[in-house]
Amino acid sequence: MQMSYAIRCAFYQLLLAALMLVAMLQLLYLSLLSGLHGQEEQDQYFEFFPPSPRSVDQVKAQLRTALASGGVLDASGDYRVYRGLLKTTMDPNDVILATHASVDNLLHLSGLLERWEGPLSVSVFAATKEEAQLATVLAYALSSHCPDMRARVAMHLVCPSRYEAAVPDPREPGEFALLRSCQEVFDKLARVAQPGINYALGTNVSYPNNLLRNLAREGANYALVIDVDMVPSEGLWRGLREMLDQSNQWGGTALVVPAFEIRRARRMPMSKTELLQLYQVGEVRPFYYGLCTPCQAPTNYSRWVNLPEESLLRPAYVVPWQDPWEPFYVAGGKVPTFDERFRQYGFNRISQACELHVAGFDFEVLNEGFLVHKGFKEALKFHPQKEVENQHNKILYRQFKQELKAKYPNSPRRC
Repeated sequence: MQMSYAIRCAFYQLLLAALMLVAMLQLLYLSLLSGLHGQEEQDQYFEFFPPSPRSVDQVKAQLRTALASGGVLDASGDYRVYRGLLKTTMDPNDVILATHASVDNLLHLSGLLERWEGPLSVSVFAATKEEAQLATVLAYALSSHCPDMRARVAMHLVCPSRYEAAVPDPREPGEFALLRSCQEVFDKLARVAQPGINYALGTNVSYPNNLLRNLAREGANYALVIDVDMVPSEGLWRGLREMLDQSNQWGGTALVVPAFEIRRARRMPMSKTELLQLYQVGEVRPFYYGLCTPCQAPTNYSRWVNLPEESLLRPAYVVPWQDPWEPFYVAGGKVPTFDERFRQYGFNRISQACELHVAGFDFEVLNEGFLVHKGFKEALKFHPQKEVENQHNKILYRQFKQELKAKYPNSPRRC
């Protein structure tokens, strides 16, 4: 009897152990299956939203490395260039938003990050040694507190060649060290920034807009080069990605994004419907309407506003380039660089659009996407030297057009 009881106990113990083993194997299987499914979903997600592989410490180390290099001089020898204060990982087929700014105008980055879902590259110009130091401190603070900056933003710094940007002292970034969120960094910048009249830097240094543009779009295949105080329509990055991914026919095409300006920047339209409502009441008008109407007129705004509403982004109509049109556009391939001899005010973008035309690119206006500049552009907002600078660049532009004849001797197109 006792023997029978012992056998039964051993049997039940063995059965219980077997059941526990089966349960553990099932849990392991489900865990592996879940992991594989999760990885599949993660791969699909990261198709459009690649992860940032770098920690805050790695980003700060990159910043220190870029500054410790001492920078390199540009072709003119007038400016010192620090590439890659911040870096971002880019899909070769992605569309990058490339822009430039003085240190004070970095405030606009916050709005661009909200509207543009893809990678963004900004070239910062520091006219003085103090501004160069502020720029490095800002890069340090933004990389610490803004995950989007670490994941999606590349930042480069340009300053006069006689200055060198310093690696932030361990005690830095001073007052910025007290901040604890991305919004607090931008709020602090708003308090210390001193935005002035356009291109009036308060120094004898010219604002190198074309150098900054080239630096921002460097290494990109497709890029949309804009001014930092412009805002893209909602979903423009995703629409461009989907359109470009569906076809490889866009080589040699400049996809024009119509540009507008708004009277009050507090109400930035997100969709074309919102934009047209403001357009009809005079709160929105074509970009440069009050300064240089011919500079944007070939976009054919009257045709664009009357296009039928569509859900997919696509080219709506072709526009032949004509002087002095300076459209904002997305293009890939062998896009001519901006001529860095043009600085300050006048002909810096027209010259590049002119060469794009002579090089054989065609211009096609997109149906739905758009850009909006914050505030109406008015002549009174430019500093007194504007006309002198404009005249200098006008002479340079005539020379530039003659040079294109030699550069593209077989092209039937001329500016």
